[in-house]
Amino acid sequence: MRMMRSVGISLIMILLSAPIVRGQDFSKYRDFSLGMSLPELLSQVELRPLQTKLIQKHPAVIQELTCWPSGSSDYSRQTDSVWQIFFSFYNGELFRILVTYDQDATHGLTAEDVVQAVSTKYGTPARPVGEISFPTNELYRSTEKIIARWEDSQYSINLVRSRFLNSFALFMFSKQLDEQAEAAIAKSIKLEGQEVPQKEIDRQKKEADDLEAARQKNRKTFRP
Repeated sequence: MRMMRSVGISLIMILLSAPIVRGQDFSKYRDFSLGMSLPELLSQVELRPLQTKLIQKHPAVIQELTCWPSGSSDYSRQTDSVWQIFFSFYNGELFRILVTYDQDATHGLTAEDVVQAVSTKYGTPARPVGEISFPTNELYRSTEKIIARWEDSQYSINLVRSRFLNSFALFMFSKQLDEQAEAAIAKSIKLEGQEVPQKEIDRQKKEADDLEAARQKNRKTFRP
């Protein structure tokens, strides 16, 4: 009888916990969702001030947007633990979010403290052995060791600690869009390398043409 009761309690606990597991959304950070459009993100009131950058146009449009939530108001400076949020868009779709936390807000916290805090939103993490980088962000070009990871088949969320900033950061991305964006960036770099010799030829020709035009003009006006 006791065994049956224990089994029953265990089944109830599993059923109660199942909605929580299903409710975890690895595509969202606060009000931002991977896959949302640039206009949708720009409509977020708290995204002030903003700084946008066009990384490339071909073969796909890669755009980046940086905001500092803690700089939007005196109140947010006192309450928000986020220092900077860095968004990346592939053909207008958000595919990466890099959240850097404020040093003062995380001062004294251990890696385990931060893992536990993030786990309240995303569940139990994995502890993979590996590194990750964000090459288009000048603050994260070097690889950083992954402290913990939360993921499913579509999305990945990685907690790291920046050696340069000495601050914790959350790097999340859409696996499908990230793969497409990486392929587009690699192709763009290859195309740019192929275009360099022709650009140099065009530059030299323009210099020669400009010099000849100046020569012909000065031949007519020069008086010794």
